[in-house]
Amino acid sequence: MTQAKNKVVIFLGPPGAGKGTQAQRLADEQGLLKISTGDILRDHVSRGTELGQQVKPILDEGKLVPDDILMALIRDKLASMDDVRVIFDGFPRTGAQAQELDMLLEELGAPVNHVPLLEVPPEMLIERIVERGRQAAARGETIRSDDTEAVARHRQEVYRVQTQPLIDYYSARGHLYRVDGVGSMDEVYGRILEGMK
Repeated sequence: MTQAKNKVVIFLGPPGAGKGTQAQRLADEQGLLKISTGDILRDHVSRGTELGQQVKPILDEGKLVPDDILMALIRDKLASMDDVRVIFDGFPRTGAQAQELDMLLEELGAPVNHVPLLEVPPEMLIERIVERGRQAAARGETIRSDDTEAVARHRQEVYRVQTQPLIDYYSARGHLYRVDGVGSMDEVYGRILEGMK
């Protein structure tokens, strides 16, 4: 594995900031694999792997999957790659997870390259999330449980408490850069790329 071929990007930002959309675009354009721990967990459950059987009851009860299981899933995913070219979306969520991920990436010779933090004013985030729910309802789709104002406000607070230590952690290591998340998708994407230079 050559370090030059490896690339690790970690997207941070509050719910509704557009991380998923921007991360997918970057993944598509730069040949990176977008890793969502939720997707990995669901894949293991659907395939009935040993890990999948372990996490199914936890997910069924709506509980958080313990860090050691999440790290085992990520280790399994990264170890199967010739070159570690990934974007993490929604992981790590805590300082402990960030430290464990750093140790794993160092072991694989693929340290973190960039940590864009998408910033959007709180009231605008609430509007975006509630609007996403309205649009889904207008299309006759089921509204996500988190697309209501009360839940959106609660998730913003949880994010603020959980993520501040991560912002400090990656800032201290010189990986984090702030991205103004207000504007068109193309404008925000341009800012993300600018920060990677």
